[in-house]
Amino acid sequence: MRIDIISAVPSLLVSPFSDSILKRAQSKGLVEVVVHDLRDYTNNKHKKIDDYAFGGGAGMVMTIQPIDACISKLQSERKYDEIIYMTPDGERLEQKTCNQLSSLKNIIILCGHYKGIDERVRQLFITKEISIGDYVLSGGELGAAVLADSIIRLLPGVLNDETSALTDSFQDNLLAPPVYTRPADYQGNKVPEILTSGNEKAIEEWRMEKAIERTKARRPDLLSD
Repeated sequence: MRIDIISAVPSLLVSPFSDSILKRAQSKGLVEVVVHDLRDYTNNKHKKIDDYAFGGGAGMVMTIQPIDACISKLQSERKYDEIIYMTPDGERLEQKTCNQLSSLKNIIILCGHYKGIDERVRQLFITKEISIGDYVLSGGELGAAVLADSIIRLLPGVLNDETSALTDSFQDNLLAPPVYTRPADYQGNKVPEILTSGNEKAIEEWRMEKAIERTKARRPDLLSD
């Protein structure tokens, strides 16, 4: 899989892809993440990529020309399955969307900045708009990192135990059950006996019961879905 990320502040994306699971996934050749500095594509001699909004008002708007140049260049090199714009008014990111995107081959993620992007970019290029929550960040870079992480960890071979992702919260509209590790008794606080019983069927039933209990208590809306 290849993920191209277009950013006005590419340095914000160095750290998320330089360690842990995301770094290993790239080292194994399971995913290629390429970050593009939007200023490399502007025709403006001062490397500007924003301008005042028509009609007035506070805030600057990302201009269409460098975004068009970057996306067009990438599209001339390969076919993209989705061109995603990270924006507060996009569809809320959910696990089912991550699952769907993880099956694709090439995607572009465009990070918004300032007051947003020229609306014509959304009309001409964007195929999907995603929000990571009902709040506003300084730019789309952190959202792009969240989206990329949620996709990459699902790719075959990325996690040491591929079944781990299948038991995560939200995969089956349930929150994950409680988990424990050694020691079994920590200062009188003991692990539930069922988990050390070796009875796999009983353990799975316990986990399902606890997952339902936790979902009812914390996210009953998931059960209604």
